[in-house]
Amino acid sequence: MNQNGQPRIGVFICHCGTNISNKVNVYDVAEFASKLDNVIVAKEYKFMCSDPGQELIKEQIKEHNLTRVVVASCSPLMHEPTFRGATSEGGVNPFFFQMANIREHVSWVTENPDAATKKAKALISAAVRRVALHDPLMKKEVPVRPEVLIVGGGIAGIHAALTYASSGKKVYLVEKESSIGGHMSMLDKTFPTLDCSACILTPKMSEVGKHPNIELLTWSEVEEISGFVGNFKVKIKKKARYVDVDKCNGCGDCWNNCPTTITPSERIIRKGDMIIKKIEKEH
Repeated sequence: MNQNGQPRIGVFICHCGTNISNKVNVYDVAEFASKLDNVIVAKEYKFMCSDPGQELIKEQIKEHNLTRVVVASCSPLMHEPTFRGATSEGGVNPFFFQMANIREHVSWVTENPDAATKKAKALISAAVRRVALHDPLMKKEVPVRPEVLIVGGGIAGIHAALTYASSGKKVYLVEKESSIGGHMSMLDKTFPTLDCSACILTPKMSEVGKHPNIELLTWSEVEEISGFVGNFKVKIKKKARYVDVDKCNGCGDCWNNCPTTITPSERIIRKGDMIIKKIEKEH
């Protein structure tokens, strides 16, 4: 900041060889940028991302006591970390940096040089105004929980759970139905090989149930998620089963001895075209 509390901004414009300068009048843009509010210095360079280009940024930060940096060049996806690093090495918080993309957003998509130069000026003007409002940020490290939550027990969820569990991570597999398997469990064959669906799926389902690193939560749904990346807290609603799953062996005796009236009064078994009905005793 200067004595009046205003930021001291440096603007650096890249030719990018001829990628930008072929359409944008870089010298005119640099002259324009030098007259913007709070801009102390504006420089152009052939390849701003090169080592000499980064050194130019660091030298200008120290020479002019800059507190903010704007670079107009290519996509932030490509070189934002590069220029943030140069800003930091120059002694300025790396988050006091703003990038304007005048290659992909201007020179590569604009046929008319005058229109391209005008648009480049507009983007740089916006970047200068924005960087003046930046707050300093500091990177910090926080502990991360290594557990994995997978929602949905279809073939994709099953395979993902087994992959993570086999790498040593604790996995929670949540499925809203009473059994995992999803749509694949309803198929006879799989496309395009026409392999037996059950032959592929059943061993994986069995492995999920036995794997020591997988906690299977069927008949359950995610109700609430809070926290942040690496430290999420998840609230899972487990629907009532009316059965002790630790004791159940699938014998069916609970059907005949259930004291409630929610069970059907008759059981229908379909076998081909034949329907077998078993009338249950009234409770």
